[in-house]
Amino acid sequence: MERIQKLISRAGAASRREAERMILAGRVTLNGVVVTELGVQADAADEIAIDGVAININQAKRYFLLNKPKGYLSTVKDDRGRKTVVDLLPEVTEYIYPIGRLDYDTEGLLLLTNDGELMNGLLHPRYEINKVYLAKVYGKVQPDQLKVLRSGVNLEDGLTAPAEVRLMDYNEQADWSKVKITIHEGRNRQVRRMFAAVGHEVMALKRIGFAGLTLTGVPQGNYRELTVDEVARLKEIAGKPGKQHE
Repeated sequence: MERIQKLISRAGAASRREAERMILAGRVTLNGVVVTELGVQADAADEIAIDGVAININQAKRYFLLNKPKGYLSTVKDDRGRKTVVDLLPEVTEYIYPIGRLDYDTEGLLLLTNDGELMNGLLHPRYEINKVYLAKVYGKVQPDQLKVLRSGVNLEDGLTAPAEVRLMDYNEQADWSKVKITIHEGRNRQVRRMFAAVGHEVMALKRIGFAGLTLTGVPQGNYRELTVDEVARLKEIAGKPGKQHE
């Protein structure tokens, strides 16, 4: 017997923290009965459902790389009926869940899976999994501002970890800069807030890399299944704390 939130996470239907929120919101049922307490236990033979959709604890694990367009929420279901990233994978029948989030107005690489253990490992801050972004910002980013981004930016939730930052282009006529930035933290809207802190509003943001994976061969709005070797590498790097992985 295990706590329901742990079974949900193991099934890949949500992270453990997200599963706890679902339980407290009354979205989870156990053998047809709504569960609202976090201490309730079950086993793999019980029927657990989220929003009326049963999850399969022992289903085959699936791993997908999506090139997310703007205008999609990084969640499975939205109470207001807005489009979610799962809508972009209509052929996938398993209950999959995005690993982390990309903002509604952010594009790029997003992984989805039903492997809760891998999802939790890739999201855990101790593993320092690198995320690579291309940011288009208003104005010309100056060398001293790049230095601040590299060394750490003071935000309302604390100092950011050092980032790898490179000015890729500056359009003098239109007055915008394109900057490649690599971070390993996962704070809410972190890249946008970092640039705002040094005086540059982000016009467009795209994640182009995550844990060594890229968007090569995957047009915007499309997806592909990860290879066996790619999955093995993700599992390896999500289990070695204290190292950065590009």
